[in-house]
Amino acid sequence: MEIAFTVYGEPVAQGRPRTAIIDGHAVVYDPAKSKSYKQYIKLVASDEMQGIPLLERPLDVTVIAVVPIPKSFSKKKRLDASCGNLRPAKKPDADNFQKSVWDACKGVVWVDDNQIVDARVVKFYGEKPRIEVTIKEL
Repeated sequence: MEIAFTVYGEPVAQGRPRTAIIDGHAVVYDPAKSKSYKQYIKLVASDEMQGIPLLERPLDVTVIAVVPIPKSFSKKKRLDASCGNLRPAKKPDADNFQKSVWDACKGVVWVDDNQIVDARVVKFYGEKPRIEVTIKEL
């Protein structure tokens, strides 16, 4: 079985966990931007999973993050970026996009992310920012 979905809008990488002291106890939480983006991914993934039970077998997951082309790029650089000849070798790290997707899909697409035995994350520039996710049961 293969499941694929696209989350439109500028990709948000998983932020570092934040810590606060509440009533004398340390509490760890997601930054607001990461939390709301993961909820958006969950919504898109759950729409795709309508009527499909949670995946329980080993998984192969591909995450393609398409980030916006910087406005500062020259016409030549913009063309290279949109053709895939110039790739975003800058922050945020590719694995942080992956973490957002994996956290959001737990309990919605698959039981637990320990089922993922093969994974690939790639970053591209593009005119239409988005994250494309493809999940294959092995």
